[in-house]
Amino acid sequence: MAVAIFTGLALIRQSRGFSTHEQPTSMESWVAREARATAMPPAAKSRMNPVSNSPEVLEAARAHWADHCATCHANDGSGDTVMGKNLYPPAPDMRLPETQQLTDGELFYIIQNGIRLTGMPGWGTGASHDEEDSWKLVHFIRHLPQLTLDEKKAMEKMNPKSPDDLREEEEEERFLKGEDSHESTPEQHHHH
Repeated sequence: MAVAIFTGLALIRQSRGFSTHEQPTSMESWVAREARATAMPPAAKSRMNPVSNSPEVLEAARAHWADHCATCHANDGSGDTVMGKNLYPPAPDMRLPETQQLTDGELFYIIQNGIRLTGMPGWGTGASHDEEDSWKLVHFIRHLPQLTLDEKKAMEKMNPKSPDDLREEEEEERFLKGEDSHESTPEQHHHH
């Protein structure tokens, strides 16, 4: 199989390169799936989620997802973000069978270890993310196809904000309070 993968990659490289602006060919998609499957230790597939699912677990995972995962995967798991669409391969739609049919152990392994040659990093070594967080995210990934509009709206408030976003929110807040959003400064005249 390794020979077939390398031959396929060589053919792709010769024909059109590896630009992230190109749509993956069926061969590339197959290679990516095979590489993921090959990289997955057999024991990972059979691991069971030790964290019981509950509304509190989903709430914690939803907040974690909004703050850490949504930049690439979107709040709803669609991958429809600037970052997600411009990764190569693009971030998958986590709501679809290709992801939903993975075992809990496979999802956990991917969250903890990442996937080489994609934009998916491994989160299992960070001080702000432990195994329990990853298992909670597995429950949340299972919940994505049923995510409600209210849940999405709540997540938007937890998404990281750029300085421009923060400035816009501040201006909107001042406007709603009836304050002038533009500081009035005397006009400056330039003499040349």
